[in-house]
Amino acid sequence: MEIGAYSFGDTQRNADGSLRSTTEAIQNLFAAIVHADAVGLDYFGVGEHHTATMPASSPGALIAAASAATNNIVLGSAASIISTDDPVRIFQQFATADAISGGGRIEITAGRGSSVETFPLFGYDLGEYDDLYTEKLDLLMSINNAGSETVSWSGTKRPNIDALAVVPRPVAGKLPLWIATGGNASSSARAGKLGLPVSYGIIGGEPHRFAPLAELYRRAGAAAGHAPETLKVSVAALGLVAPTKKEALERFYPGWHNLNVEMGKLRGWPAPDKRAYDAQAQAPGAYYVGSPDEVAERIVHLHGYMGHMRHFLQTDIGGIPQEHLLESISLLATEVKPRVERLLAHK
Repeated sequence: MEIGAYSFGDTQRNADGSLRSTTEAIQNLFAAIVHADAVGLDYFGVGEHHTATMPASSPGALIAAASAATNNIVLGSAASIISTDDPVRIFQQFATADAISGGGRIEITAGRGSSVETFPLFGYDLGEYDDLYTEKLDLLMSINNAGSETVSWSGTKRPNIDALAVVPRPVAGKLPLWIATGGNASSSARAGKLGLPVSYGIIGGEPHRFAPLAELYRRAGAAAGHAPETLKVSVAALGLVAPTKKEALERFYPGWHNLNVEMGKLRGWPAPDKRAYDAQAQAPGAYYVGSPDEVAERIVHLHGYMGHMRHFLQTDIGGIPQEHLLESISLLATEVKPRVERLLAHK
């Protein structure tokens, strides 16, 4: 089981609640990735948002920079919003990072995005949400599977490519390409049919309710003739690890509150209710907030339902202090991961 972290580069706050700079947020995110590599974490994902509270707008740029400053950790997008970006540029950015890293540590996760700010920002019609994603995923796969610098492709949402070079190529010829989904059944079936690994973002409810989706994914993959070992599942969730459960709950709550206030303004959500937080932060809720023992046990418990090979946590929601993020990363790598391995070995 791979253990990791992911982030949208959440902006920290001053004592009066005002936002600090987005520049600092990106610097903190870069430092967290370097720290994750140093302590032995397996994976770090950089998500894509375009807001003052979540300014990690360019996963490819951050991952390229981090690839030069790290040695072992796998780096990927979590996720790249391909509907409103150009798959050619996404591929080129991540292939460049792959070259800088020496190869074998860079992945792309293709997503639709849970927020829609990229549509007006880049001039796309939200009414074409599904069509854009479907066609641009096809283009990204065509480039990745081309096997050479020369690519040909045709579509309706973007100009055709007629035997043109898309460079550089990844060191191994292609990059691991994942599909991100928040629980859409058709997305699970699509990923299985295409033979692509799938990453489930589980941010609410009971995580084991995603087990039927993982089974649907594997059935669709098997029906399409894909080997079982290629049908990988990962889980992205919210959480924070601290020496004790009490510390974890106290550290994670302010950021959770800030995030829900912000999302309430954008999406009309009700005011955050601490009772909802407390419920989700206890098993079998969706938040992996606790001591190393508890978090490890809960990851293994979910593995019994999902059979996933990677579990990674978003800790810095709502501008959680950097020191708490770094300690959580350290505990994930040095305490949670070995506990998960021991527990799985004895199942």
